[in-house]
Amino acid sequence: MKVAALLTGRGANTLPDKNLLPVLGKPLMTYPASAAKASALVDDFFVSSDDDKILDAGAAAGYKKIKRPPELGTPEAKHVDVLLHALKFLEREKNVPDVLVVLLANSVSIKTEWIDDCIRIIQERPEVSAVVPAVQDQDRHPHRAKRHNPEGFLESFFDFEEQTVSSNRQELEPSYFLCHNFWALNVRLSLLGKDGQPPWEFMGDRVLPYVVEDCPDVHTLEDISRSEEWLRKNF
Repeated sequence: MKVAALLTGRGANTLPDKNLLPVLGKPLMTYPASAAKASALVDDFFVSSDDDKILDAGAAAGYKKIKRPPELGTPEAKHVDVLLHALKFLEREKNVPDVLVVLLANSVSIKTEWIDDCIRIIQERPEVSAVVPAVQDQDRHPHRAKRHNPEGFLESFFDFEEQTVSSNRQELEPSYFLCHNFWALNVRLSLLGKDGQPPWEFMGDRVLPYVVEDCPDVHTLEDISRSEEWLRKNF
């Protein structure tokens, strides 16, 4: 299988230039870029952005530029549209991969071995549509989540009817939350497929979790400190 890495990041963020902010002395986006570059399983490297500074930083790390149109650089833009735009670029270049490793520029919590493991799973199990890092979290289990009803009181999101739901988290079915660090996609069954699970339909309907302990990403300055702590702990 041919494998490509796609580093994605936009310029317009609540935290200005967050993908380029220094983390332990290096721009944030260089961490995911370097993790994929160190993989012997990835054949091609691309960076997608509407921001020339991000594109230039990606190019300096050995990634080929894919310039997005302005409408794909807004906070309202969907990641799936960014990925489909990149896929059309690769189609024009006659360079469509079998496996696309999507790297999010605002996360340092990516290890080369994780990328390799996820790629190998798809290579060994071609019926899998995607392999994505995930964290098991029973504290935030969906059965424990609440919302406001029209009168302002808390109520469950689900109608449990006669089902008994334990208040002990350890008795609940395991609950997983997807990380936003990287995703390994089987292009044929994900981006080119027709069925997927909301809200990430582009991952297809046969998604395997790659369980990790923690995967911080950056949206605030406080997240920079969390990311630096993660790096010190893991490298």
